[in-house]
Amino acid sequence: MDLLKVLQVDELAHGLANFSMFPYFDLAHYIVSVILLFAGALEVSRVSPLACWFSSMLFCFGGAVLSGIMLAEPPVAPLSNGTSVLLATIVWYLVFYCPGDLLYCCSALLPLRLVLSGMKEVTRTWKVLGGVTQAHKKYKDSLLVMIAIGWARGAGGGLISKFEQLVRGVWQPETNELLKMTYPTKITLIGAVLFALQQTQYLPVQKHHLMLVYTVFLVANKVSETASRMMLTGSSASPFAPIESIIYKTLFIGSSPYAALTDDLQDSCTDRDASASSGDRGPVKKRTAASQNNGKNGSLQAKDQPENADTGRSKKSD
Repeated sequence: MDLLKVLQVDELAHGLANFSMFPYFDLAHYIVSVILLFAGALEVSRVSPLACWFSSMLFCFGGAVLSGIMLAEPPVAPLSNGTSVLLATIVWYLVFYCPGDLLYCCSALLPLRLVLSGMKEVTRTWKVLGGVTQAHKKYKDSLLVMIAIGWARGAGGGLISKFEQLVRGVWQPETNELLKMTYPTKITLIGAVLFALQQTQYLPVQKHHLMLVYTVFLVANKVSETASRMMLTGSSASPFAPIESIIYKTLFIGSSPYAALTDDLQDSCTDRDASASSGDRGPVKKRTAASQNNGKNGSLQAKDQPENADTGRSKKSD
């Protein structure tokens, strides 16, 4: 981009593109991922530490596992990096079993939480780009495959959350990520589309420039959202909500030609049910009144019969 050259951030973009994520940024990713799991898996950690550890590894390496499955590669390949697995395991143990929950309490402090959240979003850029590049090596002309793999690599932890919940013995199908997409999943999908378009030369932007712009956008939004939520100064609504609302109302909610017919049919059915219920109540009331009158007449006749019998006896005695 010429604008980035004018602003003299071209060297910054090159430096960011060549920056290594291990160990500090990966460590921040592991800490934030395991902390997000802490509240839901605390009880499981006391009952089955193995299930808790496996759920934590899915949170930490879920994107690589899901993208490997989609590309017909061994899903255990991400676990072959012993150093990363050991680092994630140490974080898992300190979060769940550290005396006094020291690591959890320290990471909950606002300044440290902002730094960790921002560093985690930086790793998202590398994951999305890595997934798109990995798919481009096998499917050079398939834009959809590159988008899918980049999306899975960057947001795999959320996309396979149902399987992770099953490991903990929880089943909540109504919280499916595809039904109710969260902000990280949405922004990862947008990033996958952008990097796939750049990889196929449909987007005339240099890769390191796109990485810089996308990373800055991710970090700025995540830090502001985290600060607003923790300081209770604002809502955590998605910044794409107005655009999503306009697109949804424009493209996916149309006036159906059968709407009026459906409403008329529902009204007629309602009127028919009401008339039927009122018609049923009328005979019931009549039958009830008739039965009450019959009961009264029977009781009067029963009273008259003893009186007549007494009158007959008195006449005979006379």
